[in-house]
Amino acid sequence: MYEQLPLFTRVGASAYKADLANTIELCARLDNPQHKFKSVHIGGTNGKGSTSHMLAAILQTAGYKTGLYTSPHLKDFRERIRINGQMISQQAVIDFVAAHKTDFDEISPSFFEMTVAMAFDFFARQKVDIAIVEVGLGGRLDSTNIITPLVSVITNIGWDHMNILGDKLELIATEKAGIIKPGIPVIIGEYQSEVAPIFIEKAKREGSKISFASEMLSEVSRESKVGSPKSKVSQINEFLDIEVTPSSEFSDLRLKTLDLRLDLTGTYQLKNVKTVISAVDELRAQGFKISDEDLKIALSKVKTLTGLHGRWEVLSRHPLTICDTGHNPEGLQEVLQNIRSVAYDKLHFVIGVVNDKDISKILDLLPKNAIYYFCKPDIPRGLEAESLKLKAESFGLYGEAYPSVKAASQSAQHNAGKNDLVFVGGSTFVVAEVV
Repeated sequence: MYEQLPLFTRVGASAYKADLANTIELCARLDNPQHKFKSVHIGGTNGKGSTSHMLAAILQTAGYKTGLYTSPHLKDFRERIRINGQMISQQAVIDFVAAHKTDFDEISPSFFEMTVAMAFDFFARQKVDIAIVEVGLGGRLDSTNIITPLVSVITNIGWDHMNILGDKLELIATEKAGIIKPGIPVIIGEYQSEVAPIFIEKAKREGSKISFASEMLSEVSRESKVGSPKSKVSQINEFLDIEVTPSSEFSDLRLKTLDLRLDLTGTYQLKNVKTVISAVDELRAQGFKISDEDLKIALSKVKTLTGLHGRWEVLSRHPLTICDTGHNPEGLQEVLQNIRSVAYDKLHFVIGVVNDKDISKILDLLPKNAIYYFCKPDIPRGLEAESLKLKAESFGLYGEAYPSVKAASQSAQHNAGKNDLVFVGGSTFVVAEVV
């Protein structure tokens, strides 16, 4: 699979197929498994992975056999395809590839197209009650966009993959809006005035009910102190306590005020959890039996139930070391907000990026008083550490280049004092090497 199929994470845009023909043909040869299970489709620029995992955890806790398809993976390809938190077996992957090698030779799918077909075939064969399907890239022409879900979800719109989706937010939003289907309700996580009209107009054309989670629900975060920290930088909450309440104009929601404890502690999860709750409300309207207790239990152990990693994740407390997959301007702004909430003496920032993105907006956001450890993620698309270092210096960011993510991370931890903070990020592929 890795050697013969174009893999986006390795070669970038050249692996992206801007049409659905291959996926449609491949799934046709599999007897269209995408029509044999119920689904929820989740797209957006930031937060779609967390949203997908939270919703899967809730449905799983409520007793439904729940498929979960996400991308990319961090450590193991099989992370992309799960049922009730369990990865697809190695044998199932081997059997699928062996059984359909002729189809691959004739159709020449990309890695992602093949993976989507494998996931849908697996979910159909395993007779899942429902599958949460995360969009890979964009929406309109994404391989996952051959499903007809019970509800479509779009978390937000931000600057990412502009070389493929367009260099204006309106163009990116138009591509994301492509998952809105005729008559299928759609939930938009975050109301953004620049792009909301695009979603509203698309939903109107398709005859789809549209809701904005950020307008329907409000939340209050309550700091949760767990344990007795030995130093000021150890004061990282193990849970995020929040109260979610329907806005006054949406008092008819089936969900009332909820006190929740999230094991995903990045403050950006406040946005995502409102999106998730809105999706649960819609699923309840369609007959799914999901209690408030199911919801509370699931959100308190999303990582345990689904295997999610890399979202404001504490890797070590001596020194305090945290990683996060936020890698575009909007995602990084959320990460930096979390970093600012931590008390520390010095910030040691391990950073690596890919070579096919304009990183100027990212570098412009980074704190100039941090010590930087530049590295290249171990993929062909990774930007060389020395090149990143030179680019960063033009933005007033200084540090040293390292031969690998591991070397950079180890150096940062070695140099950090007991009250310092080490952060690892810049790319999902950097985080993949430290979790």
